[in-house]
Amino acid sequence: MTPHQESPFKGKTGLRRLLNAFGYSLDGLRAAFHHEDAFRQLSLLALLLVPLALFVVDATPLARALLVASSIATLIIELLNSAIEAAVDHTSLERHPLAKRAKDMGSAAQLLGLVNLLLVWGLVLFG
Repeated sequence: MTPHQESPFKGKTGLRRLLNAFGYSLDGLRAAFHHEDAFRQLSLLALLLVPLALFVVDATPLARALLVASSIATLIIELLNSAIEAAVDHTSLERHPLAKRAKDMGSAAQLLGLVNLLLVWGLVLFG
């Protein structure tokens, strides 16, 4: 494949592309839920926090949006972290400093996401 050539695996266009993309996204969510303990744990946390933010916490609409967004952000970050780990492991299971760096950076992103979650919830509830 030349540097500017599209992948031969590139999908369809239009509505078919959107439907395929939606299906791939659902496949990704299923895979994360099935294979990743952290994603399951964060999903359960989000299932608790999102309804609390929407129906229980006394907050402005903007504060509610921040509570929900910070909860969902941890799921997004975990999906990306898990994708990095899977790609690195697919490339090689050998220990390598770059593989460690990639995995550690994904983990650090999730740590910052969780710190953000705690800060947002703390500021809205107690700030």
